[in-house]
Amino acid sequence: MMNIQSLLDLDRELFFNLNGGGSLFMDGFMQVLTSGLTWVPLYIALVCLVVKNNETMQQIILVVGSAALCVFLSDVMADLIMKPWVARYRPSNDPEIKYLVHVVNAFRGGDYGFFSAHASNTMSLAVFFCLLVRDKTFNLFMICWSLVNCYTRIYLGLHYPLDIFCGLAWGALVGVVVYYLFYAKIYKRVSVKITYVSSQYTSTGYSLLDINIVLNVLTLTLVAALVLSLI
Repeated sequence: MMNIQSLLDLDRELFFNLNGGGSLFMDGFMQVLTSGLTWVPLYIALVCLVVKNNETMQQIILVVGSAALCVFLSDVMADLIMKPWVARYRPSNDPEIKYLVHVVNAFRGGDYGFFSAHASNTMSLAVFFCLLVRDKTFNLFMICWSLVNCYTRIYLGLHYPLDIFCGLAWGALVGVVVYYLFYAKIYKRVSVKITYVSSQYTSTGYSLLDINIVLNVLTLTLVAALVLSLI
């Protein structure tokens, strides 16, 4: 039976297999992808999707508020509770290995890394919007977006894989709980139940055309990040 130390040793070994790559291009690409500013176009596209596919201001505020609640619950648990409580050093700040870790532009982040707020925040949003929109291609893109963000944190030496896995688990739980126990309950009170059967809409009433716009924005953001990394 694996004990805690064996798990941590395995975690560290996996980290070194995934950390860095010795490529200036990849260093730049990961730095661009990990920045919250890079994904502002995606957030704007998601807000536009919500505005265009909800009938009332109450519904729009409910969706935006629910998304904000996802981030709040994810961030508070990661940054204000778990990191100071567990006090596990980031790889980039771990006294035992910090000088063996590949970092970019000498950025090492805060002292502690368990668990990853990037992982929990992005996954909570991804899961919440997957439940909201209910489109398979959209779901795939959103989950992959979260996972890409997660990988950047390992590549840049800021998190161990276990930090990421636990962050993803918490984020997924937050997304599900916020959707079913907050959004869905309030939505029933402020909306008339409508069943969408058109092939142009998802079962929750989101236009496939508008969903494709979000997917295009996400794709173009990745392309722009790639171009910026080459400059």
